[in-house]
Amino acid sequence: MATYDFIFDGLGLRNWCGSSADDGGMTSMAQLLAQTSGGDVEVSPWETPFPSMDALHDACPSFPQSRELTSGLEQGFLAIKDSLKVVVDPLTQPLSWALNEALWVMQAVPWFVMIPLLMLVAWAVSRQMKLVGLVVICFGFLGFVDYYTYTMQTLAIIFVCAVTCVLLGVPIGIAMSRSDRVQRIMIPILDMLQTLPPFVYLIPLIFLFSVTEPKLYGIAIILYAIVPVVRLTDLGIRLVDPDVIEAADAFGMTKRQKLFNVQIPLALPNIMAGVNQTIMMSLAMVVIASLVSAPGLGVLVLRGIRSLELGVGLLSGLGIVLLAIILDRVTKAALARINVSQSR
Repeated sequence: MATYDFIFDGLGLRNWCGSSADDGGMTSMAQLLAQTSGGDVEVSPWETPFPSMDALHDACPSFPQSRELTSGLEQGFLAIKDSLKVVVDPLTQPLSWALNEALWVMQAVPWFVMIPLLMLVAWAVSRQMKLVGLVVICFGFLGFVDYYTYTMQTLAIIFVCAVTCVLLGVPIGIAMSRSDRVQRIMIPILDMLQTLPPFVYLIPLIFLFSVTEPKLYGIAIILYAIVPVVRLTDLGIRLVDPDVIEAADAFGMTKRQKLFNVQIPLALPNIMAGVNQTIMMSLAMVVIASLVSAPGLGVLVLRGIRSLELGVGLLSGLGIVLLAIILDRVTKAALARINVSQSR
């Protein structure tokens, strides 16, 4: 006798259930012991199993098992895969083009042009010679240990994915700040994206796209990294002083004028903080995306894990840390300059 027979007997569903699971199918350990001893084995209340799908299936063979649920989800996804790909593939193709072009440019430009260009960008953003020196030291070290190409590949992916996150995330954050209904809809979605394990992003994408397509890892990185810029854009605009908004209304500004001339400039520090976090999360996801052919330093980390090459893994991990430090310092320097300009 199964533990939960009383549920189906009490509901009058025994005819629907058919014969008890004890009469056929897989035999449980309790049933084997009962057959051996010639009687029923009593299960103590302490060992009562949770009323899961499999436990209920033991009492009612017609009740589905958990493997039928997972199999049904898989079959359902595969059934709509082709239709979904027809819609998603053209929309995401520009991402593949952007990634391919960025990877080509970052590798085609020689190091004696690229490194001074990066130094110039660091100076233009921060006006700090210390930061420029940090860029020289980090990229010089990575080039010295023959990791320059991998670093440029990682930087190209980060650039494309971070820019895409900003282009998509800032408008979404603005829409959330202007409508409580949109915010209520988006918050559960953002919570899911923020808490879902990174590897889970890759599972449905592998079925939709070829492993050789850059958009496979590009979409995974964007989904993982877009949350901070959306949340902080919404927060920054909502935190704008109501008195400032009232003054803008008094001057007769339209909603568009208030948004671009008042709200966004005042929310820029929060938006830039979101951009900083998005870049950091993109860099973290690049390593995981190497599992699906994403080039860059993540490939070396994966090589160190697979081949147990401790030196390769540690050195490539150090390269990622150095790249993260540079990107973090550059974005924070830009944020500091924005704060200074607004305080004047």
